Amino acid sequence: MKQLLNTLFVTTENAYASLDKENVVLRVEDDMIARYPLHILEGICLFTYSGASPALMGECAKRGINLTFLTPNGKFLARTIGESKGNVLLRRTQYRVADDESQSTKIARSFIFGKVNNAKNILSRMRRDHAERIDDEAFITAIHQMRDALGLILDADSLDSLRGFEGAASSIYFRRLDDMILRDKDNFYFHERNRRPPKDNVNAMLSFAYVLLAGECASALENVGLDAYVGVFHQDRSGRKSLALDLMEELRPCMADRFVLKLINDRVVQADDFIKQQSGAVELKDDARKRFLKEWQTKKQVEITHPFLKEKIQWGLVPHVQALLLARYLRGDIDAYPPFLYK
Repeated sequence: MKQLLNTLFVTTENAYASLDKENVVLRVEDDMIARYPLHILEGICLFTYSGASPALMGECAKRGINLTFLTPNGKFLARTIGESKGNVLLRRTQYRVADDESQSTKIARSFIFGKVNNAKNILSRMRRDHAERIDDEAFITAIHQMRDALGLILDADSLDSLRGFEGAASSIYFRRLDDMILRDKDNFYFHERNRRPPKDNVNAMLSFAYVLLAGECASALENVGLDAYVGVFHQDRSGRKSLALDLMEELRPCMADRFVLKLINDRVVQADDFIKQQSGAVELKDDARKRFLKEWQTKKQVEITHPFLKEKIQWGLVPHVQALLLARYLRGDIDAYPPFLYK
């Protein structure tokens, strides 16, 4: 359990939530493991199949406490709310911001600043940990170029210019991605980003990780009452969760790219874990996909210190905390949206 920004996150998979007078009580079988007064909460997120009692659901609806049900893997299932109060106002604000390029650019700048900063710091980590195995001068140059790009991103006054700076910085970063693969370069290499379909082993894993991350970002946005389909950086497109793609931008390097590199460099995946279709598409085999998902879940349990909140949380809660911060910004509770800045 973790209480952040007045939201209670319940990550114990078999915990059952019930009402006891003015409190939410969490039990595993017959044992009470936690108790929280309802008056201090504005949201409860249950990452559990066990669920909640009807009495608790009714009391949360009565008090306007957002009660959300997700699978242990983080997939959004449902949300129970009472009378429409905050959520409708939040979404109306979201739609107005999405239609106003100056306001959209302000939020998008934060997303892209976080993305480029985090990518730069991954290159810096590689220099620190494996300087003898990489082209150090090339990494130094890339880091300086990305640092310069951060200033341009902060000064961007339109979405088009921001997209240009983001594209240039991403190109610099991806040119060094192959150098961060430290073993079996005959089977694990990165020449360029390709998708729909991915045509090599590394792109296959990146695409799979991005799908998982996008799903978790969409669940996080639904959890706080935002519309995952209406973005500020990615344009609206039927069936595309544009705001989820926006939110995941800052998390791609540190949650997905670094995860894939670790699987390769730690020999968790092997060349025979992939299959190439007649179309040229490369996919993970079923057993490898299960291993990938298991490692993904393990990573989500690792504790880090959130750079803005200065509190310890699990990696898996990062998208949910960032969605909460975005909702707070849109409500006017904070002056700017703080991106997740990985160190």
